[in-house]
Amino acid sequence: MPSTPQPVTPDPPDAIARPLLTQSWLDLTFVHWAVDPADVAGLLPPGAVPDTLDGVTYVGLVAFRMHRVGWLRLPGVPYLGSFPETNVRLYSVDDHGRRGVVFLSLDASRLIPVLVGRLGFGMPYVWSRMRVRHDDDRTVTYTASRRLPGPRGAGTRLTVRRGEAVDGPTELEHFLTARWGMHGVFFGRPMYLPNAHPRWPLYRAELLECQEDLVAAAGLPAPAGEPVSVLYSPGVPARFGRPARPAGIPTP
Repeated sequence: MPSTPQPVTPDPPDAIARPLLTQSWLDLTFVHWAVDPADVAGLLPPGAVPDTLDGVTYVGLVAFRMHRVGWLRLPGVPYLGSFPETNVRLYSVDDHGRRGVVFLSLDASRLIPVLVGRLGFGMPYVWSRMRVRHDDDRTVTYTASRRLPGPRGAGTRLTVRRGEAVDGPTELEHFLTARWGMHGVFFGRPMYLPNAHPRWPLYRAELLECQEDLVAAAGLPAPAGEPVSVLYSPGVPARFGRPARPAGIPTP
């Protein structure tokens, strides 16, 4: 654990002028539960430990629409690069103080992006049947049911109603959403992949329905009780930079 983790900032610490990947995240719902750091430490990649706020860390279930994934500065792909996604994520910090997220699973509805993510980058993508439906101008339902590699049938059904806009995020809301990179294992070695996007437009949300078993399928205890935070965002465009090695040196 670094003696001084980098501060949680509403804007990315570094601009990404030459992106490796571009994409937009739309119609996001963030659902979070508090977890004991000891329960998640063994699920993080080498060089990362649980990031905590007042001694507590969190598991997030984040459902959204991925929109027009693109490579380098090429235009985003309209069909294969646009699909619903739901991920289970943890919060991490490394020896350099870089805060980030760790994805335990990423359910997506397009098979080719799933295969590219799994085979090309070693990401825990899962092919699932998924849908994002707007029931009215404030209510969104997300559904997912796993196909391959499983566990087959695991999934989610989330319905949220958007509430008031968040003018000033609480310390917890800031901690959970202002994340400027991800820790993982890329090409067989631990890496940190930075990202940048505009400030989140956030709304507090009411969780009307929550049926999920993706958290338990990811190797964590099933959430007990109500989530500590439910947020909605219409979305942001995002850029990913080149991965950095544990020593902080960007890859060629």
